Amino acid sequence: MSLTPRLTLMLVLPPLLWAGNAVVGRSISGLMPPLLLNAMRWTLAFVLLLPLARALLQDLAPWRERWGYFALTGLLGMGCYNALQYQALHSSTALNVTLIAASLPVWMLAIGALLYRIWPTRRQLAGALLSLAGVGLVISRGHPDRLAQVQFVQGDLLMLLAVLSWAFYSWLLARPPAHMQGSRRPPWDWASLLMAQMLFGLVFSWGSAGLEQLAGPATVHWGWPLAMALVYVAVGPSLIAYRCWGIGVAQAGPTLAAFFGNLTPVFAALMSAALLGEWPQWFHGAAFGLIAAGIAVSAQRR
Repeated sequence: MSLTPRLTLMLVLPPLLWAGNAVVGRSISGLMPPLLLNAMRWTLAFVLLLPLARALLQDLAPWRERWGYFALTGLLGMGCYNALQYQALHSSTALNVTLIAASLPVWMLAIGALLYRIWPTRRQLAGALLSLAGVGLVISRGHPDRLAQVQFVQGDLLMLLAVLSWAFYSWLLARPPAHMQGSRRPPWDWASLLMAQMLFGLVFSWGSAGLEQLAGPATVHWGWPLAMALVYVAVGPSLIAYRCWGIGVAQAGPTLAAFFGNLTPVFAALMSAALLGEWPQWFHGAAFGLIAAGIAVSAQRR
């Protein structure tokens, strides 16, 4: 499918908003525990979405009949990905977290081949290798020969787990089970579909936040910075980005959408430099170039 201006916008907005999510999450990491932040984020998004999700709230029968699908998407897309990302930001930088997320196309290609028998093209493989080269460059801090000696910090490993959960989530959106396709699909709009996932996502989010508090209660430093951050992560990276991502994945396919997701580190670097003073190094610039080349190669039409 060719990239129209509207579809391109749908695919560019999520990485822009998610880059802001990483930067904001990093900036308030000392104000609220990460799992509680994730639970508060989705609770506020739930409240804002309530007036729009009337179709679901008026008839819960389709939701109960398909609870397994919504439980899995809620767990992967809301309960796992964001919680792991916020935890990662406690020991890794916003730029490193978003660059590690640039390995997403590789996992998308692997899951597509293993579970859906959708084999990658040569261009997609070339684009994935370029993106991986960019990730390897930043992890090795500009010295590829040191990759064998690289020791990941805890945040980097948590982000890799987050990326895996997001890859599965995206494929579930693009290739849902039979009861979510065609005439068997519930007659809901986008808000009701997102709410159906969110009902389970909230359960997982608050469950993990409760375990976090039992492990070691942490103080929450309430104030305007935290309140403004919560509003941003609930509206931008949650409602707007998830809506645009759903459109982009459905129309362009999960593999091409994943390459656009690699724009996130570009936006994160600019935001980190401006807001956090975490200025990019030369190897970050080289990594951006490799990631951009991966997008260009994978998006080329035959």
